[in-house]
Amino acid sequence: MFAAFQNGVAERLAISGVMVVALQAVRAAAGNMIAIHNVVAASATVGLLGREGSTLRKTILPTLYYLIMIGLLGLLAIYGLGVTDPLLTTAAP
Repeated sequence: MFAAFQNGVAERLAISGVMVVALQAVRAAAGNMIAIHNVVAASATVGLLGREGSTLRKTILPTLYYLIMIGLLGLLAIYGLGVTDPLLTTAAP
């Protein structure tokens, strides 16, 4: 939904738009780990209805770890390794 906006911001920052949009998609997937409607649906499926708070407390640390690691890897890729957009690079003849 925000891919064009994020790509535009990446262009203004002179970093890889593809990487920024990809990182956002990964972070959005991580958000599903703690999305209330997903936790309620999973709890109902496995017979833990009414214990959603416990599930969220157990899930928050792995979610934070996942997000921090993805953020650090993204920073390393963009600023450390200089990853650029694959379609903007030209191949040597």
